[in-house]
Amino acid sequence: MPKTAGAVRRKVKTPAEGRTKLTQNFVNLSVCGQRGFSDKRKNAVTANPILNKTGGKPFMAKVELKQPVVAEIAEVLNGAKSAVVVDYRGLTVEQDTALRKQLREAGVSYKVYKNTMIRFAAKGTEFEALEPHLEGPTALAVSKEDATAPARVLAEFAKKADKLELKGGVVEGTYYDAAGIGVIASIPSRDVLLGRLLGSMQSPITNFARVLNQIAEKNGEGAEAPAEA
Repeated sequence: MPKTAGAVRRKVKTPAEGRTKLTQNFVNLSVCGQRGFSDKRKNAVTANPILNKTGGKPFMAKVELKQPVVAEIAEVLNGAKSAVVVDYRGLTVEQDTALRKQLREAGVSYKVYKNTMIRFAAKGTEFEALEPHLEGPTALAVSKEDATAPARVLAEFAKKADKLELKGGVVEGTYYDAAGIGVIASIPSRDVLLGRLLGSMQSPITNFARVLNQIAEKNGEGAEAPAEA
């Protein structure tokens, strides 16, 4: 067949070549589709910080979850005169309720915290000395008024509930182990000490007044005797 001007010669594909081309096109589309879906998913995760990388499920960063608790503990420890950590395992519900009531009445805050939270909050403060005892279940007892109150109430309660274990504490900036906290617990409360001091100050005055009264009574008796004669 003679060629004409402007005619385009087309290559005729065989059936095998057609099938190969079709397969390649299908593979390219699949790869592009997967890549596009992956890019969209990646962009969604990047744009939205509450989506994780594994399935788009909501989550909060561990740091964000820790911050409120750490701030709470830091506030409790701020200005505290003493802090004692205990292991409360084995206490019954009734015992735990009674202990909390006694501590509350003594002006002591008491709460169970994770060790890592206490460690973060106490870092850089005098209460960082508690770090060796931050293992296992831990409850933190803190007082901002009476330095001996946490140790005193806890030690007294432990006499009736032997499952309560005093680990250690910091009192007036000084670290004490369990034995030291036991000694601190034997120190009377501030009110008791003031009462004893006041009593000791009043005793000499009372005794002196009694002596003066006795002298006055004797002098009175001596003055009345000549009048009778």
